[in-house]
Amino acid sequence: MNTLFPGYGRYSKRMKLKIILLLLSCQTVVYAQNFKFPSLPNQGKSLSEMIPDKWKILDSVSGDLNQDRAKDIAVILEYHQEIRESRAYGDNTTELITEIQKPRILAIYFKHKNGYQLAAQNNNFILRSQEGGALGDPLRPMGIEKNQLSLSFQGGGEWRWKLKYTFGYQQKTWTLEKAGNYYYNESTGELTDKQYDFLNQKRMVTTGLGHQSRVVNKTVTQDFPISTLRTFQSFKKPWTWEISPDEFL
Repeated sequence: MNTLFPGYGRYSKRMKLKIILLLLSCQTVVYAQNFKFPSLPNQGKSLSEMIPDKWKILDSVSGDLNQDRAKDIAVILEYHQEIRESRAYGDNTTELITEIQKPRILAIYFKHKNGYQLAAQNNNFILRSQEGGALGDPLRPMGIEKNQLSLSFQGGGEWRWKLKYTFGYQQKTWTLEKAGNYYYNESTGELTDKQYDFLNQKRMVTTGLGHQSRVVNKTVTQDFPISTLRTFQSFKKPWTWEISPDEFL
C-alpha cells in the first residue's frame, strides 16, 4: 500500500498517470529554484561558442552598434526550463509578481579583429513568453539601424499594445534614445500612439479611431523635458517606468 498517497492503488491508470505528471512538474519547479543566470563569456570567435549550455537562441541581429563599421551582434537567449521568477510590474521595486516561466537574456557583442567582445548582458529587460496576454509570446524581431538597437514587443487582448525601445551606445553606456507606445482597441479601432524622442526631448501623440473611421487621426507634438536619460541599468523592463503620472512605458 502506498503510504504517501493512501488509496493510490484504487485509482485508474489514467488517474495514476496524472498524479505522476503532477509530481514530476512539482519536482521541476523545486529544482529550478536553484537557478542562477550564467555569466556569458567575455569573448569568443563565434556566436555558437558563446552560448551557455541549456540555453538557445530566440533571435539575433547584426549591424554596427559602436560606429566602427564592423558587424556587431545582438542576441536573445532563452533557458530550456521554466523557473520561479520574480518580475517587476508598475515600477522597478514595489510591484513584484512571481511567475513560472523560462528566463531570457539579451546579449550584445562587439566585433573585433579576432572575434567578439561582450558589450552588454541584460537578464531583465526582455519580456518572457507568457507576458504578452492573449496574443501569446510578446517578443518581436530586433533591429539595428543607424547604430541603434531596437527591441520590440506586442501583446494584449481586446486592447492591444505595441512597444518599441531604441537604445544607442554612448560613452560606454546603453542609453534609451527613442521609444514608442502604441495601443488600440481591436473592436472599436480607438487608438493612441505615443512616440518619444528623448535626445531632442519631444513627444508626438496621435489619437483617433484608426482605420475604422473616416475621421482623420489627430497628432500633436509636445516638448517633453527629461533630466536624466534611462539606461539598461535604470530601466529594468517594459511597463516599469512611470514616465508621467499614470503613464507607463
